Amino acid sequence: MLILLDIDGVMVPTTSWKPTEILSDGFANFSMKAVSNLQTIINSTGANVLLTTSHKSRYSNSEWEKIFKTRGIIANIDSLEPNDDNLNRKEEILRWFNKTSISESFVILDDDKSLNGLPENIRNKAIVTSGTLGITSEEAEVAIDILRNKESISA
Repeated sequence: MLILLDIDGVMVPTTSWKPTEILSDGFANFSMKAVSNLQTIINSTGANVLLTTSHKSRYSNSEWEKIFKTRGIIANIDSLEPNDDNLNRKEEILRWFNKTSISESFVILDDDKSLNGLPENIRNKAIVTSGTLGITSEEAEVAIDILRNKESISA
């Protein structure tokens, strides 16, 4: 099982009135609610994390695992390839699906509204969060349901 995960707007809610707290590792602190919700998904499904965030190339996967652990999340982490073509998130995810033969169930957690334009067979596995809230407990439950109800896709 696989969680395609954005960070800004999912793990780090974005607000114009409150500055983002940066921890000693140089990266933004995650919302405690988002941490709890993501860890619930991981604990319930055993899913691994594939980072889709624009920050994905800032750190190695092992460094990401430490960053997540510091924030209370234990996960196996991988990242999409660098987005050297400056594709939008929808295009970047489509490129990944076209290059990858995915046989496991997956869910996409992202606040990018462009994902609403994904082909239906991928879009129905995407949860587009409110960027000011991050992932909610209700969305975490939907993610668990999506991961547990494996459906084959063809991109």
